[in-house]
Amino acid sequence: MKGKNLFICVDDEESVLISLKEQLRNSFGDSFAYETAESADEVLEILEETENPDETIVMIVSDWLMPGMKGDELMIKINDKYPKIKKIMLTGQANPESLECAKSEGKVDIIITKPWNKENLVEAIKSLLKI
Repeated sequence: MKGKNLFICVDDEESVLISLKEQLRNSFGDSFAYETAESADEVLEILEETENPDETIVMIVSDWLMPGMKGDELMIKINDKYPKIKKIMLTGQANPESLECAKSEGKVDIIITKPWNKENLVEAIKSLLKI
């Protein structure tokens, strides 16, 4: 993907991904490209295949509870390799220790509880990206 800044949405539920992508596209239009992933491994693969992830991928919005790797572990891995990428975690079930770990070690910028409010999510993204 060349030229366009990328948002990646991660959730193991396809309906959540469709909703997230639609809300982001409705709010930000063609200013960004939108990619989805159904697992942490899939996101890591996208990052590996992207030429300059720290410059191209501007935002990852990830669920916490996913099969395999949880969202806090994913955010730590992403932050270790790509510290410039902004990170938002959506959760309805994370325990306080995992959320604290996501913030302190994964450098998650904002944690939003599910079900999320579209306006809150959009405002969070705007504030993180300063747009």
